[in-house]
Amino acid sequence: MARRQCAYCGEFVGEDVKQCPSCREAIAERVEIRKTPQGGAEIRRGLLYMLLGATFYYFTTPHSPVPMPFPIPPVVTTYMLPILFLLGLGFAIIGGMRRMGLF
Repeated sequence: MARRQCAYCGEFVGEDVKQCPSCREAIAERVEIRKTPQGGAEIRRGLLYMLLGATFYYFTTPHSPVPMPFPIPPVVTTYMLPILFLLGLGFAIIGGMRRMGLF
């Protein structure tokens, strides 16, 4: 039989008792606190990174409709911006998995 302690007198009573037999105080019911699913921040951050990566890639490629006033190194458009986009995709996926409670 499970037992719990009275908050007023410290006496141990049964789990199903509503009132302490020694001090006659009402024993509060246990309330389980459930954590809400997290992940909303990761999803938003991931979508922002994806948007930034795609927008910068669109405007920094040589065949862009808007010419850039300064030269962009090719390493930025070849490696850095796709990595930024994939990083955002990863954040969004992990956030979605946390939101569903899988991770």
